[in-house]
Amino acid sequence: MLQRFPGTTIEVTQLDRGSSKRLFDGIFAAGGITLSQVAVMTGLECHVIQNWVKRGFITSPVKRMYSKEQFARIVIINMLREELQLERICELIRVIGGVLDDDADDLIGDDELYHRYVDMIAENKISLDAPDSVVQAAERAAADFEESISGSRQKLAKILQVMLYAHSAAQLRGKAENILWSLE
Repeated sequence: MLQRFPGTTIEVTQLDRGSSKRLFDGIFAAGGITLSQVAVMTGLECHVIQNWVKRGFITSPVKRMYSKEQFARIVIINMLREELQLERICELIRVIGGVLDDDADDLIGDDELYHRYVDMIAENKISLDAPDSVVQAAERAAADFEESISGSRQKLAKILQVMLYAHSAAQLRGKAENILWSLE
């Protein structure tokens, strides 16, 4: 059965540890990607992405090319936007990403955050009904994170939990809607 990388239209047969990093490395091997490429890979309309840039959720592309970090931020927002308001998603990202244009205050980059999230869900050892399972999975995903600021590993684990619950809620809602449509 095919599944998608969270927040994208990119299908794979199985998510596994390191699969999103390999994907990103392949996509960005030649440098940045264009707005139309981002739109195809995320299923977003170009004007939506441009609006997010205009609103300050994403930095402006350089020479019309989006970087790995920008793409990761777009994918994270896309993955969470069905269950969380954009402003709440940006607050979540700001907790560990600091000021948008300043990488020096980042606790973790957007691409590393995304890769850790995909690696966490690829474990398939998470039961949403057991809060301890979610906490333990997030703590495992953050375990080897090198803290530049005290307490950042704990913040990362909590953000991974928020991402998991919001992404899972969106998936469950989609399943419920599909069943509802099949009744008509």
